[in-house]
Amino acid sequence: MTRTTRLTRGLLAGASALALLAPVALAGHGRATASVTRQGDAYLSKDKIVLQSAISVDLTKNVVRLPLHRGAFHGRTVWYIITDASDYGLAHDLNALYAPKLANIPVGCPACVQDVTLTAPPTNRFDEAIVNFQGIPDFSPTRVLVPSAQGFPPAKAQPGAVGDAHYSPFIRLQGSPVVYNAPTVATGNGPFDVMRHSNTNDRVIAINTKPTAEAPATVDLLLVHGSDSGQPILYINTEASDPVAATYERTTYVPLLNKVSFLGGDDFIGSARERIFVFGNGQTGLHNPQAQGENNAGLFGGALDANVDTLSRITDPFNVQGDFPSLDSPRHANAYSPLWDVQLGFWTPRHRATPKHAADRRECDS
Repeated sequence: MTRTTRLTRGLLAGASALALLAPVALAGHGRATASVTRQGDAYLSKDKIVLQSAISVDLTKNVVRLPLHRGAFHGRTVWYIITDASDYGLAHDLNALYAPKLANIPVGCPACVQDVTLTAPPTNRFDEAIVNFQGIPDFSPTRVLVPSAQGFPPAKAQPGAVGDAHYSPFIRLQGSPVVYNAPTVATGNGPFDVMRHSNTNDRVIAINTKPTAEAPATVDLLLVHGSDSGQPILYINTEASDPVAATYERTTYVPLLNKVSFLGGDDFIGSARERIFVFGNGQTGLHNPQAQGENNAGLFGGALDANVDTLSRITDPFNVQGDFPSLDSPRHANAYSPLWDVQLGFWTPRHRATPKHAADRRECDS
C-alpha cells in the first residue's frame, strides 16, 4: 500500500503510546516499539521498551503489564495507570513518557483536564497519596459491535465504557501546572470482571490490586499493533472521542476530548494533538501479514470481548503513527502526544494489494 484517498480529519483517539522498539533500534514517540518477530522469546527485552514503567511485555499473549495506582471518586475506589507527563523531570521520575504537548490541552477546553487533589494520611511512609478524581468512566454498558458485510463501517457500534461529564484521562494536581495522562482502567474493590468488563476497561486482561513489599499492584492490558517509520510497534489505547472508534478499539468513549486543541492541529502553536493514520479498508484475513484496516479488525475478532480466551482471535487495524518519543531527534521526540488526531483514509483498488507498511509514505491520491 502506498497511497490513500480521501484523508479526512475527524476522530480524536486518546491513546497512550507504549513503544515496543524494533530490533533496528528505531526509537519513537510514546510507544514501545517492538519487533513482532518474536524469535523464540515470549517476553520483550527491557531495552526495547520505551515506556519504562512497563513491568513486562508478553509477545505471545500480546499483553503489557503496568503498575496500577489507587484513587478515589466520592468515596468510591478508582484504579488508574500513569503513562505520560508534560514535565520532563517528573515524567522521568515516574518512568513515564515525556509529552510536552499535554500542557496545551486546557487551551480552549479547560474542562478537558481534571483538576484533582491528593490525600495522604499522617502516617504515610513511602507510599502513594490517593488522587481524588472529579469524574470516572462507567464500565457497565455492554460493548456491541456488529460488523457490516465489509467489516467497516459497522452495522452497529456501542462502546463498552463511557466517561461521565467530568471525566478526562488527563489530570492536573491542584496547585501544579503539570498535566498527566492517567486513564482510569477499573472501578470498585472487586471482584473484577475481566471477561465481559462490567467494571474494567475493555482491554483489561488481568488485574491485581493487592501490592506486596516485593511487587506493586498491576494491570495487564491488551496491546495494539501498528507501525511507525516503516517499523512494527505495539502500543496501548485507552480512550476515543468517537463512539465508533471507541467500540472498534475497545476503549472508553470520552466525547469531551473532541474539544482538545485543535482540530487538524499537529506541529502548530497551541496544539495538543499528534497525527495517526487509520484506514477504513484494506486486505483482510486473521493470518494475512498484509491485512490492515478497520474492516479487518471488525471481521476478525471485532465482536469478541477481549479476555484470556479470545486473545488469539483478535486482530488490529495496523494504524500508522506520527512522531515517536523514543526517536533520537529531540524535534520529533518532543512533538509526541498521546492524543492522536485520526486521519481516516481508504485504499483505492489499485493500491490495496501492496505492502501495508509502505503506508508510512503517507501519500494521498487527489
